Order: sequence, then C-alpha cells, then structure tokens
Amino acid sequence: MGLLNVNIDHVATIRQARRTDEPDPVWAAVQCELAGANGITVHLRQDRRHICDRDVTVLKETVASKLNLEMCMAEPIVKIAEKLRPDQVTLVPEKRAELTTEGGLDCVKHQKRLASIVKRLQKKGILVSTFITPDAEQIIASTDAGCDAVELHTGMYANARTDKAIEKRLNELRDGRDVAMASGLIVHAGHGLTYRNIGPVAAIEGICEFNIGHSIVSRAVLVGMREATEEMIGLIESAGF
Repeated sequence: MGLLNVNIDHVATIRQARRTDEPDPVWAAVQCELAGANGITVHLRQDRRHICDRDVTVLKETVASKLNLEMCMAEPIVKIAEKLRPDQVTLVPEKRAELTTEGGLDCVKHQKRLASIVKRLQKKGILVSTFITPDAEQIIASTDAGCDAVELHTGMYANARTDKAIEKRLNELRDGRDVAMASGLIVHAGHGLTYRNIGPVAAIEGICEFNIGHSIVSRAVLVGMREATEEMIGLIESAGF
C-alpha cells in the first residue's frame, strides 16, 4: 500500500501572490502531518518562485515525518541540499518559463552529472530519487547512476481521456514498476494526481509512495489542509486493498 507525501509548494504560491508572510507552508506541513501524511515535499526552484530558502530551513527543523526536497541538478541547489540534509532528494528537470515540472529528468543524457550528484548526496545520508517517465531506459540509467529510488511521472496518465488511453498509461506505469523493482529501486509516483484519478494508480502494487500537491492544496482552500490530506490518504488506502 502506498503512502502519501503532500507537496505544499502551492501554499507558498498563494503567499507569494501578495509577497507577504501568509499562508506559511510550515503551518500547512504541520496540518498535513497531523492528518497522517507520510511526508512533506517541497521544490526549491532556482528562481524561488514559491518555496524559499527560509522555508526549507524551517521545515528541516520542524517536519517530524519525512522531508522530500525536489530540486534540479544546478550546483548552487546541490550545495544547499548537502548542507540541509533532507531525508530524501528527488531530482527533477527545471525550466524557468514552465508552470510546473514538464516531463521527466533525462537520466541517459545527464548520467555522468547525475551519478556525481547521487554520490555526493548519499554521502550526506540522503536517499536519492529521480523523477522520470516510466521508460525502461531512464529507469536503468537511474539504477546505473546509483539512485535509491525512482518517481514515475504520472502526468500522461492524468491527462489521458479515453478508457483505452488510460489503460495504456496504467500499463506503462506497471511496466515501469516492474523494471524498477527488478533493478532494486524503490518506486514512487506523482504528477497530476487528483481525488478523481488516484484510485487506479494507488492500486498498482509495489508503488510505495505518492507525491501529490496541487489537488490537495486546491481542496484545502474549501475544507482545510488537514481534512484535504485525510481524504486523499483515505482514497490511497482504500485502493490498496
């Protein structure tokens, strides 16, 4: 059965809309943990468009569960991760103009750099994952780079509209899971997952962790962060049986 990590980036997005001090993503993290979340995920982007250095520093001191830092492979960000020592780092691609992370990290193209970063972060006691498309070549490249885990990109599944297209994307995720587990990797999943589409993905045996943000923060605007988190946990748990 998979566990939930709540991505609280968009709590910071609301704060940055007015460039004020609220809502504080640290407060949101507390509510998520009280609801039973397995961990907290944040993306420290190079442009600091939402989560900032202060946030990750305070979250490191206050998150009682698991702190998962999403980040690109830019050297200044890698140095921050080495100093911060979150429980987990998920390496993602990053473009300044994108609204959200587009596509998975190209581990084949950047294998030498990836392997170097993985080694550096693991030396600090950090579990390292890559955010990748459920493609065998990318999964094997992550394995060869020494990664501990992979997060399978579920965006194509989330964007599928017909039953046939949805099943095709689910089969790709199942195949990716098989390759990853055969390679000894821990398997995570995330991107575009909502209350409406989480069920079939959460039912895939072997995916042990889901990173979900926008949908939970959107629901929280109406029902509160704690209840929104509890609802998502309930859907993941019910799909796992």
